Amino acid sequence: MSATAEAPAASDTHDAIEVDLLIIGAGPAGLYAAYYAGFRGLSTAIVDSLPEPGGQVAAMYPEKLIYDIGGFPAIKGQDFIDNCVEQASQFDPTYLLAHRAEDLERHDDETMTVTTHKGKRVHCKAIVITGGIGTFTPKPLPAAEDFDGKGLVYFVPKLDVMEGKDVLIVGGGDSAFDWALNLQGIAASVTLIHRRDRFRAHEHTVQQVMDSEARVLTFTEVAKIIGDEEVTAVEVFNNQTDERETLKVQAVIAALGFKADIGPLKRWGLEQDKRSLLVDTDMATNLPRIFAAGDITDYPGKVKLISVGFGEAATAVNNAAIAINPEAKLFPGHSSNK
Repeated sequence: MSATAEAPAASDTHDAIEVDLLIIGAGPAGLYAAYYAGFRGLSTAIVDSLPEPGGQVAAMYPEKLIYDIGGFPAIKGQDFIDNCVEQASQFDPTYLLAHRAEDLERHDDETMTVTTHKGKRVHCKAIVITGGIGTFTPKPLPAAEDFDGKGLVYFVPKLDVMEGKDVLIVGGGDSAFDWALNLQGIAASVTLIHRRDRFRAHEHTVQQVMDSEARVLTFTEVAKIIGDEEVTAVEVFNNQTDERETLKVQAVIAALGFKADIGPLKRWGLEQDKRSLLVDTDMATNLPRIFAAGDITDYPGKVKLISVGFGEAATAVNNAAIAINPEAKLFPGHSSNK
């Protein structure tokens, strides 16, 4: 992060995206913040390190049912995210997906410029950080990088992309077993391998997969992926006996978990506790015009639920609106009156 700089001249900002509010994180809280900012008449840009909006919900459990969203007795994760995107879309936010917020410049006129790791610059009047666990990236499958996007995936936002394929799932957590279960009747075949005989997934889901047509191989790891332009097979080995087998598959789902890191935000001088940002009742951080909402925040009595994140996002946006324009009202009125 640079020290406080001069207010940016036109030549400094002509290549930057100009918005009132920058939202860091495109999960449920971030998408709701984009909607609410639009409701307040603020233009927004949303930065997220993942290639698709939705945060952890879209990346880790798009096909699972969520039961604690107000107004929905149950809703599938991806359907919920699609609704959030649609709600925000009426105010036309600018998305910078697969971009990680890196550098922060503060200017004398109280505006800020954030530069992503790809060099994209966003000039804004306030920031709301909603990244639930900061930047999180999938743990890579060893020696498989040549097949990224060529049959090897780390996210499955839509199950129908696996229709009719022989699928290999690598992992022993909830995501691995959820995909193994939900791909039944969609994929031509499902094989799940795990390097141990103990699983991190919920016991009930494990049993459902064990009782299904999926093949489960324990103490088994990937030796190499076979194929030219696309995956055609995978050689696996038993890590106790070194017995090897070649599996004919057209898709590999690497569900090995994620590395979470709030990364560059640490350099900005934000007060934090472990991976959480400390905020007050306004959702304000210790830095002027920077607010936070959702799972990334912490305060006494904090409850980490999506429904709580929605309320925090609205509080953060309304207080950001006051920071941008002190003559604005904190309470925006009811949406039903607009």
